[in-house]
Amino acid sequence: MSLKNQFELMAGYNRWMNDKLYAAASRLDAAAMHEDRGAFFGSVFGTLNHLLVADTIWLKRFADHPAVFRSLDRVRGLPHPYSLAEVLYPEFDPLREARRDMDETIVRLCAEATNDAYDQALTYSNRSGQVFVRKFGHLMQHFFNHQTHHRGQVTTLLSQSGIDVGVTDLSAMLPEAD
Repeated sequence: MSLKNQFELMAGYNRWMNDKLYAAASRLDAAAMHEDRGAFFGSVFGTLNHLLVADTIWLKRFADHPAVFRSLDRVRGLPHPYSLAEVLYPEFDPLREARRDMDETIVRLCAEATNDAYDQALTYSNRSGQVFVRKFGHLMQHFFNHQTHHRGQVTTLLSQSGIDVGVTDLSAMLPEAD
């Protein structure tokens, strides 16, 4: 399986899992959604927000790739978050809608990107101005791993609230082998 195929699979998994998480989280009332539960970003809402912030930051970096991905045109126009905890949308429903839009952008990016693009270097800087040069494919691996990490936190927080997200395994999405 090529990197392109792997990242297309991960983009689909990302969208599927985010839909499941948001459906489960929507069962919380506003107070429970925002309750600080000791996670890295405090609450269920804070963690979901952080995922959208981090995805925005990374996709804005990916938008500077030499391949010039048209799928990232919308992301280029988004404001750059100032911190990893910046609240992009103070209400759940607009956050959920922005998440859906972002997930569609990620799916389109992975459909557009080629194996050659994944092998190219991407130069970017962090918020402190440090410059990094990394292979785009490695950065995409980090991108999807970061999402999985924080979604695991959200599933734990929801479970502690008595909400079962259901099956979260990638294997549940894998097609049957020929």
